[in-house]
Amino acid sequence: MVSRLPLYLRALKQLLTDGLDVASSQSLGRRLHMTPAQIRKDLGYFGRFGKQGRGYDIPYLINELEQILGLNQEWPVALVGVGRLGRAILGYPGFNPEGFSIRAAFDSSPSVVGQNLGGIEVQSIKNMEDILRNEGIRIAVVAVPAAQTQAVIDQLVNAGVQAILNYSPTSPQAPREVKVRNVDPVMALQSMTYFLRSVPVPPR
Repeated sequence: MVSRLPLYLRALKQLLTDGLDVASSQSLGRRLHMTPAQIRKDLGYFGRFGKQGRGYDIPYLINELEQILGLNQEWPVALVGVGRLGRAILGYPGFNPEGFSIRAAFDSSPSVVGQNLGGIEVQSIKNMEDILRNEGIRIAVVAVPAAQTQAVIDQLVNAGVQAILNYSPTSPQAPREVKVRNVDPVMALQSMTYFLRSVPVPPR
């Protein structure tokens, strides 16, 4: 349920950009390919935001969802691993508008440590725990090789990080109170090929 709230928030912002001030569960459902009943159920769990027959006031609902998701404040983020993927993450412009600011970057390679990338100096992973504690950073993005992932996760947990977005192709262990979200594009593609097995190849 909570994982769908960002989808609603994005759709509402798109509707607001399109010049709309009010949205119905039907219009949200069409945009998100979901049933209006599911949308009403999800939003109703967190409060009464709409009026029957009128729909949802878009600016009001955006503000409410941002508060529920904790997006009414800026969240400092640490990046661990500044290889190709890490550099792409550092260069991604979509974090700041949504309240996420990459404040620190770490790597274990001496050739990378000390580089200034997008205004952020890459620090040695050896100093990571102290820096994270001092900066009060509670969110981290991990983009290191699989063999290094668990050790990095352990360091992050020891430093007080409570939410980790893991791009490494492995499923690390972490305490229950630490939220870990694993993102593996290869596994996503593998699940998609299952559905393509029975689909005929279109003629060329």
